[in-house]
Amino acid sequence: MTEAVATPPSPPSAVRAADVSAKTMLVLLLALALLYPDSGHLRDKAAGLRAVGYPLVAFAIPILWWVSLKDRVAFPWVADVLVTITCFTDVLGNRLDLYDSVVWFDDWMHLVNTGLLAAAVVLLTLPRGSSLPRVLERSLAFGATAAIAWEIAEFFAFVTGSSERRFAYADTLGDLGLGVLGAVIAALVVHQLWRQGRLVGVEPIIEPAAVSPANG
Repeated sequence: MTEAVATPPSPPSAVRAADVSAKTMLVLLLALALLYPDSGHLRDKAAGLRAVGYPLVAFAIPILWWVSLKDRVAFPWVADVLVTITCFTDVLGNRLDLYDSVVWFDDWMHLVNTGLLAAAVVLLTLPRGSSLPRVLERSLAFGATAAIAWEIAEFFAFVTGSSERRFAYADTLGDLGLGVLGAVIAALVVHQLWRQGRLVGVEPIIEPAAVSPANG
C-alpha cells in the first residue's frame, strides 16, 4: 500500500488576503496615477514605466505558477505577497507624497524593498534547512543585482533630466549600500525563522530533490 504524502500546511488566510488586496490596490493606484499624474505625484517619475513594469513584477509568480508549476507545488503565497508589497508600497509612497515630504523615506524603501525581494527569492529557490552561508549567497546575489538594476533604470528614467542629477552619485552609492544591507538582513531573518520552525507551509518552487545535500 502506498503511503500518503503529508501535505504541508497552507499559509494563514491573512497572507492570502493581504496578497490579493495589495495586488488590487496596486492596479487601482497605477490607473489613477496614469489618469491623474499630479495627484499620484508621479509626474516626471516614469509613471508609464511603473504602470507596465509593476504589474508584470507583481503577477510574474502567479503566471509562472499557473503555466508550469500548479500541478507540482502549492502556490507560494508568502513569496508572492513579499514581491507585491514592494511594488504597492512604492506607488503608495508616491501617492502620499512621502518621497518628497519625508527625508528618510526613500532610503527606507531601498533597504526594506530590496530585502523583501531577496527574501522572496530565497523562499522560492532554496529548501528549508539550507545553511546560512548558502542563504546569504543567494540573497546577496539577487539583492545586489536588483539594487544595481534599479539604479540604472532610475538614472535613465528620470534622473538624467532632473535637477537631482548633481546629487545622483552620492544618492546611488547610498541606495546600493542600503540594498545590500537589506539583502543581508533578509537572509538572516529567513534563516532564523527556519531555525525556529516557522514558515512551515512555505515550499520552494523547485523540487527539493533537485538540490544536492552538499549545497545546502
